[in-house]
Amino acid sequence: MKNIVDRRADSALLAARAAQVQRGGARAAVLGVNDGLVSVLCIVLAVAGAAATNGTVLLAGLAGLIAGAISMAVGEWISVQSQVELFQGVLGDVKHLVKHDQDLLVEELQRNLETTGVSAKTAQATATELARDKQHFYDFFVSRVIGINPDELGSPWVAAGSSFALFTLGALAPILPWVWMTGTTAVYASIVFTALGSLLVGGYVARSSGNPIAKGAIRQLLIVIVAAVVTYGLGHIFGQVA
Repeated sequence: MKNIVDRRADSALLAARAAQVQRGGARAAVLGVNDGLVSVLCIVLAVAGAAATNGTVLLAGLAGLIAGAISMAVGEWISVQSQVELFQGVLGDVKHLVKHDQDLLVEELQRNLETTGVSAKTAQATATELARDKQHFYDFFVSRVIGINPDELGSPWVAAGSSFALFTLGALAPILPWVWMTGTTAVYASIVFTALGSLLVGGYVARSSGNPIAKGAIRQLLIVIVAAVVTYGLGHIFGQVA
């Protein structure tokens, strides 16, 4: 009995994870926090590399935080809203066919079932039986043939809110050291804080996708290291020229 309950819980967890991904919240969250970490670190280190004052570095970081968070939120809202509208258009066409040309959809469903190994006779009987209830047939058709869950089209507001909040959270990692530190110490602390955040993000993504946690974490860490070296170096070069 316990094994059955555990398997059902695992199945429900998988369904919840899939629904979160389709709604757009998970993708926006990961992109938001990762962009906040890396992009604002690049801004901070580029300005610091040019030998700017503490106040200037902090101001540049905050400006990057505000601009990035708003940009990410707006971009995610537009992206997911467009996706929802496209899905709704497809669903509207299917509803029209269910009312006016259901036989066409029955034939399409039958062919779809046959591609999975179901016999032609069984596929025809199943499609015909489902067609007796238009709503049930519609739900099954769009899920099975079109691959859309009508109840999980995605939320542009969830995507935008997640992106805004988590970009801000990620951006704070490279900025906060400059509130109470200065110079090289602040630079190192900014890199360390961002690296720790990236390790957490990389590990979380890897764990959620079933990949080795260490691999995902190290990949994110390498991205931060490369970004830090390049941007600080470019800032230093431009600062010398200026």
